[in-house]
Amino acid sequence: MKRLTITALLLSSLFGCASQSDSATEAKTLDLQGNWHIEYIGDMPVIDYSPAKVMFQEEGKLSGNTSCNQFFGSYQQQGESLTISPAGTTMKACVDALMEQEQRTMQALSKVTQARMNKGRLEFLDQASGVVMILTKMD
Repeated sequence: MKRLTITALLLSSLFGCASQSDSATEAKTLDLQGNWHIEYIGDMPVIDYSPAKVMFQEEGKLSGNTSCNQFFGSYQQQGESLTISPAGTTMKACVDALMEQEQRTMQALSKVTQARMNKGRLEFLDQASGVVMILTKMD
């Protein structure tokens, strides 16, 4: 009986520790602040030397370059949950390839629901956990 009680106590303390570390992991928030170069939109790499980037600022402010134009907006982050709300862009014309890439960038940003780090890269994910964009830190 004594052995059963000790075993039960050990198991409960192990499970208690596991759930505490899981909670701590879930609560951990990615540090997004700074400049991030867009490397991939969906499964397509961005055009070489493209200025496409996202800049996360304090107080939920967001800006960047969609390949041709500047954009601005806001973001909300809680753990790995991320919502990006582009509010506006400049309206200059560029070569067709950059304009197409710009459209893909804006569409991808509007689909983002999660962010995670994977092998040193920031991945933006959609509702189905599909990767919609891959970025690397510029700072």
